Amino acid sequence: MRLPHRIAPALIAVALLVAVPCVAASAEKDDEPRPKRELFGAQCRVDVDGRRVDATCHNPYPGVDSVALHIECAPWWDIDTDSAPRAVNPAETVRLQGRCWKKVESVRVSHRRTAR
Repeated sequence: MRLPHRIAPALIAVALLVAVPCVAASAEKDDEPRPKRELFGAQCRVDVDGRRVDATCHNPYPGVDSVALHIECAPWWDIDTDSAPRAVNPAETVRLQGRCWKKVESVRVSHRRTAR
């Protein structure tokens, strides 16, 4: 019966040694200022239909976003295309279109902050 009385203080000491560094580490994290989330960038939806690509971009933020559509075509001889950048003003929606001659390999939309 004496065995549990000897083990209990040792278990409590081990639990305290483990818990104290964890609490101190979490307190240090909470004191650091968190970076502000940047409210920028139009939200774009891209639709690929065979060889045609349509991208619809809507800017819900106050900054102006310049978007461009980049299309990579599958056959080596088919020319990849990049659209001209278009400014998307706040609360505005723009549509970008492009195509390949045969098949679309990949599509992406690039964003760049622009001054008014």
